Amino acid sequence: MRNWSRLRTLSRPEMLFLAHCLAVVAAVRIGLTFSSYNRIRDLVIRLDARGAASVADLRRVAWGVAAAARIVPGASCLTQALAGQYLLARQGSASNIRIGIERDTGAEFRAHAWLISSNQIVLGGSIAGFAHLADHGQ
Repeated sequence: MRNWSRLRTLSRPEMLFLAHCLAVVAAVRIGLTFSSYNRIRDLVIRLDARGAASVADLRRVAWGVAAAARIVPGASCLTQALAGQYLLARQGSASNIRIGIERDTGAEFRAHAWLISSNQIVLGGSIAGFAHLADHGQ
């Protein structure tokens, strides 16, 4: 109930952006279910994104994707990173997806993905405790 009351306080542009984020996160989630990461990523990097995003744009994308991910079942960190990268690329802003594995987990293997833009973590939380494997940029 609390989330619905928050939804009513959003402006029309915020509502439209949230709906757009929801559609993108859902499409990426479905794409990753029925296709490969590389194929979905290839669709994203076709967009010519070379500019730097403003802090406000990064926060907006982080908010929209995180909110949409709470609604879309199974929206993993990779789903969120790809969706955020797409949203930033649509506005011409470059970003990277960083893949890492958690250190000292014993026999259990845990991977994580972050969205990085302008040397800032947009989505994914802290990188502390993870070993860097790869960056996939545009």
